[in-house]
Amino acid sequence: MRHAAVIFDLGGVVLGSPLHAIAEFEREHGIPAGFVNRVVVSTGPGGAWSRLERGELRVEQWIPAFERDCADAGQRISAARMMEAIRSAADPRPSMVAAIRAIRAQGLRVGALTNNWVADEPTENRLGLELRELFDAYVESAIVGLRKPDPRIYQHACRELGVAPEASIFLDDIGANLKAARALGMHTIKVDTPEQALGELESALGFALS
Repeated sequence: MRHAAVIFDLGGVVLGSPLHAIAEFEREHGIPAGFVNRVVVSTGPGGAWSRLERGELRVEQWIPAFERDCADAGQRISAARMMEAIRSAADPRPSMVAAIRAIRAQGLRVGALTNNWVADEPTENRLGLELRELFDAYVESAIVGLRKPDPRIYQHACRELGVAPEASIFLDDIGANLKAARALGMHTIKVDTPEQALGELESALGFALS
């Protein structure tokens, strides 16, 4: 089937990586490497991080809740400082922005599918408005109440774009999110670097993106 749409994760794909920001935060504050991710995974859907990304908590509510999750796992952290580090890393990647424009110029549909939270900072709101203009569909976990890797959020994104999952390509930097997309028939690309990912995307689409 010819690809009719490309769906991009935001953080770590179109924007700077929150995973890298968290890893740097851990290094700077003497927190064991991978601790934050282990807390996110181990607390599951009922944990503070998942609740934030489903829009059930605002950031100011999430901060003490996530700090409790971390304390229960044996480590005290400042969730507010970590959030600031994540925000500071969220700059658009010019090569990805150019690729999105090139894809749309070829007549394909382009979507964003992101696990995020309700923005409290004016800069986050401005960035969100600027990003929306790049996409035909903009699916946010905190708005729809679902988060990757729940299969329903991928299906929702495809409906918004008017394409079948099998006709779409999905880019993300997290393996579990890609696994769920592949199970629905989507062509997936793991983003390790923008250059690597765009090379794979060009091969899949059959035209240049730069």
